[in-house]
Amino acid sequence: MIGITGASGSIYAYRLIEKLKHIEIPSESIAVVFSEQGKSVFEYELGEACISDIPFKMYNNSDFTAPFASGSSSFDTMIILPCSMGTMAAIANGLAHNLICRAADVMLKERRKLILVTRETPLSLVHLRNMTAISEAGGVICPASPSFYSRPQSIESLVDTVVERALSLAGIAKPSFRWGMIND
Repeated sequence: MIGITGASGSIYAYRLIEKLKHIEIPSESIAVVFSEQGKSVFEYELGEACISDIPFKMYNNSDFTAPFASGSSSFDTMIILPCSMGTMAAIANGLAHNLICRAADVMLKERRKLILVTRETPLSLVHLRNMTAISEAGGVICPASPSFYSRPQSIESLVDTVVERALSLAGIAKPSFRWGMIND
């Protein structure tokens, strides 16, 4: 399950979706939910056409009948990317007021994988405490901090260093650069 919130960095979500299209995972096991602001920011940063290119089932953020809103569903991983500080705060404090937050709550209570790819700087003490609460509850905080070891030659390659890390944390194997590899 992919949650896309209103933080800047829609290219991360777009690249994640592009990579998932080419990985052998049944498309029915992938769902996408935009927050209201997430959709607006995505359209602003990437254009409306990018949303229509999403091949996975999309759910409205107010649809609590979505399968992953219940612990009895078979969804076992959720990546929220980009994850806004507001969404992170709601999750850290158990506020399941929309589908993204409810699905994250389900992941935590069922001890499943929850990965928040945060995109904010600088961080306040409130942000850090919310990150700590999520980490203590079993979630993973994966800041959208690209790496440069692979000597990326494009924005997409740079973005992919974050996306591939999130996929790796989710247990989705995809060949990518690893430290110690030579990239000429």
